[in-house]
Amino acid sequence: MTNDELKASYVVIRHNVRTYESAGVVEVVKGRANAESTLKKFENEQSSADRHEGWRYFLEKSTLKAGTDPTEATELRQAELESRESKATQDAGPNGGGFSR
Repeated sequence: MTNDELKASYVVIRHNVRTYESAGVVEVVKGRANAESTLKKFENEQSSADRHEGWRYFLEKSTLKAGTDPTEATELRQAELESRESKATQDAGPNGGGFSR
């Protein structure tokens, strides 16, 4: 692993692949290996009924500090996503990023 992967923070996010609903951040950890281990822990503890309903976990690199409260981390992540989306919309211009003739 690279030095960045060892030092970076990762969020474990719970989401539903059927409904596209996000349950938000469930944990913030330091290092890719720790994140992958934490992800496996959540998957192993997950009930088959929960999995059948479509709930899954995935990792995302983050600027959040490891150990951040999951509720706070979810709010901060959502605000960051909205900010990026707003910026992308503004950068697209009046044509929505399309081509003018």
